[in-house]
Amino acid sequence: MTVVKTSMRNFFAHKGRMALSAVAVLLSVAFVSGTLVFTDTMNTTFDKLFAVSSPDVTVSPRSSGGQGGQPGTGKPETLPASAVARVGAVAGVKSVEGAVSSESVTVVNAENKNVGATTGAPTFVGNWTRNDLRSMEITSGHAPRGPTEAMIDADTADKHHIKIGDELRAIAVTGTFTKKITGIAAFKVTNPGATVLYLDTATAQRELLGGPGLFTQLYVTADAGVSDTKLKQDVAAALGAGTAGTAGTAGPYKLQTQKEAADANRSDVGSFLDVMKYAMLGFAGIAFLVGIFLIVNTFSMLVAQRTREIGLMRALGSSRKQINRSVLFEAVLLGVFGSVAGVAAGVGLAVGLMKLMSATGLELSTGDLTVKWTTPVIGLVLGVVVTVVAAYIPARRAARISPMAALRDAGTPADGRAGLLRAVLGLLLTAAGGLSLLVATRADKAAEGSLFLGVGVVFTLIGFVVIGPLLAGGLVRVLSAVLLRVFGPVGRLAERNALRNPRRTGATGAALMIGLALVACLSVVGSSMVASATDELDKSVGADFIIQPSVPNTPIVPKAQAALERTPGIEHVTQYRMVDAKLTTPDGKAEDEGVVAADPTYAQDLRRETVSGELSAAYGKDAMSVGDAFAERHGVKVGDTVKVAFKAGETAELKVAAITSDDTSIDKGAMYINLTTAEKYVPAAKMPKNMIMFAAAQDGKEKEAYAALKKSLAEYPQYKVQNQTDFKQDLKDQISQLLNIVYGLLGLAIVVAVLGVVNTLALSVVERTREIGLLRAIGLSRRQLRRMIRLESVVIAVFGALLGLGLGLGWGTAAQKLLALEGLGVLEIPWPTIAGVFVASAFVGLFAALVPAFRAGRMNVLNAIASD
Repeated sequence: MTVVKTSMRNFFAHKGRMALSAVAVLLSVAFVSGTLVFTDTMNTTFDKLFAVSSPDVTVSPRSSGGQGGQPGTGKPETLPASAVARVGAVAGVKSVEGAVSSESVTVVNAENKNVGATTGAPTFVGNWTRNDLRSMEITSGHAPRGPTEAMIDADTADKHHIKIGDELRAIAVTGTFTKKITGIAAFKVTNPGATVLYLDTATAQRELLGGPGLFTQLYVTADAGVSDTKLKQDVAAALGAGTAGTAGTAGPYKLQTQKEAADANRSDVGSFLDVMKYAMLGFAGIAFLVGIFLIVNTFSMLVAQRTREIGLMRALGSSRKQINRSVLFEAVLLGVFGSVAGVAAGVGLAVGLMKLMSATGLELSTGDLTVKWTTPVIGLVLGVVVTVVAAYIPARRAARISPMAALRDAGTPADGRAGLLRAVLGLLLTAAGGLSLLVATRADKAAEGSLFLGVGVVFTLIGFVVIGPLLAGGLVRVLSAVLLRVFGPVGRLAERNALRNPRRTGATGAALMIGLALVACLSVVGSSMVASATDELDKSVGADFIIQPSVPNTPIVPKAQAALERTPGIEHVTQYRMVDAKLTTPDGKAEDEGVVAADPTYAQDLRRETVSGELSAAYGKDAMSVGDAFAERHGVKVGDTVKVAFKAGETAELKVAAITSDDTSIDKGAMYINLTTAEKYVPAAKMPKNMIMFAAAQDGKEKEAYAALKKSLAEYPQYKVQNQTDFKQDLKDQISQLLNIVYGLLGLAIVVAVLGVVNTLALSVVERTREIGLLRAIGLSRRQLRRMIRLESVVIAVFGALLGLGLGLGWGTAAQKLLALEGLGVLEIPWPTIAGVFVASAFVGLFAALVPAFRAGRMNVLNAIASD
């Protein structure tokens, strides 16, 4: 009980000194809790949508990836309308209706702007059914009743200011059609961002499937008292004509109960949400790691400042165990207060993320806000455990204080210099990590090298943290000679203050080092990827123009293709289609591989190096090329015959005419055949559409052809025409956008590190109160005092930046060597970014010193001299 009382008294007596450590715990716990609440809310949103929109039993065609289908055709798999009558005759069926739905449609308004989702959410165009009433309600107008009418969801209507009477144009592979909006329907649950356009059934069949008598799904409703499982079994028996099939299938059909359909949809979305959740938790872990340094510094300095107090307690009979428990109990209190506030802040952070996502098009409602009981528990346990672990070493130091320490001044324990054991251990860890990074750069395969890279990153990071005090002693002197000596005696005082406790300086710098090391590493990797891709494009791509959809998985419709081919000033247009196939090599082994079916002009559009044979020959009759890795794996050589079983067509025996080098980042491992060869074995209805096309201008007409191509595709806003300069810039923008997101997530760790610098300086000012008073008494002005503290902060921040940037450059260089094995062979170090981060770290130091310097300048000289 005495330990608890003592801990409570000390904690609240020094609550101001604990504040920044509590903020570090708060921020880290908030990141974790906010991530969990945000992803749980997204799961709840999708769960509600999938549960309410799924009928009792759904009948659909077998997955195109399973039996004879071919993705990329732009038309959904279908089932015959005759199946409606067969299912309707099954006992226990209350009703059955055919549904038509397609995601490969672009919807544009009168201004020729895409009104569909552009954030990854789908655009659905289909027929209005009774099943849709489960998730939708008509809020204005009426459902489509004829071939000229359509109804749109309310969210899209609000976002794009669509009202009844407006006309929308839909672009599908089957053609383009214009409809007048006669109704608006609102989701009964939260719409995560999808765009939905409804047609009447006959119109949907004609416009999306090419004719009547076809559906994409059947929605089956059970009679009262009939379970979904029983209904599914009976329907399967009727459709399968008594044949045994795999679970959930009946002949060419797949059947799912409401729960199975919802679970399948949830699984598809869940994999993406899991990746996002664990990535965000990873960055939260980095913030926790940085926070540990702040907490260790806080308790170390508090213990040092209370040396006499702890010595007196030991003299009065307190045992080492009681002192240790007292400090750890203070850590528990800090962890509890910080974690509780962090959990609350995490809910606020989740709401903020939801608003941000809604602004980008992914609609999330606070009405679905989900805070599971596990979230506050995880936040509280994590915050307390991390805080106690961080305080353990300072607590052990406190327990070792002897009763004689009551006779000494506070803050003078003899642990100012890093011990020999620590220095040796740090050097060994750093050397082991450096060796692992070196081995990674010499690896022959990226998979093998990545293991050594990971080990090297961890070991060098730990090594630099351990060896930080030793490095502080040397680097701070060098930095001071460059940065501080010009400020005269004040600069020398700042240097000596930074060197007074190398362990403290090392720990403070290490906190900043971690975040900046990751920034530097990712900057090197990102710049190298852009430089490598640009270099590869310059060397390999001969096409003047690249045409591709701005929204992924949108096929280039035949009318758009025809418009491209009619464009004046164009030398040739190249089709490029991915066709699924199973390849059986002469060694008898089979592999599922996609082959590229392209026009022969693709050999001009992409210059591929060959190991054997001529690439142009691969576009001959019943010929193909393979990559050198595939050839080596199966012992294939030029002249061999490979059996190619097209999944949507027949089996062909193709002769290998060329073996291409896989030492590239473009079309790595691709196998080429002539488009006419693919059309010979794959029916036209099942031939995939182009997802990308290439074009070359006539000599000297590049500028005119570029403008003409854009004009030809003006009525197809879902596609973008890019010359090589545009394509390179687009690639650079995509990587920059990804890096900016990562930098933003790393920003929390850097904020915590800055708090660590502020905390160290603030406690250092308290620790040196008498010293500051004496300096003021002998003539140091307030302005000089503030400058001294600011310079001390700057040198600590620059020290951390120097360690972090050096470490990050090493990691990034090693990572690039592994990327070179995947065809990204150019190492580019973004010196402007590195220099900018280094300079910014000095300003961070200045910012961190503002409050401590201000407080130090306001000290009363006599009171400071009289303090213990």
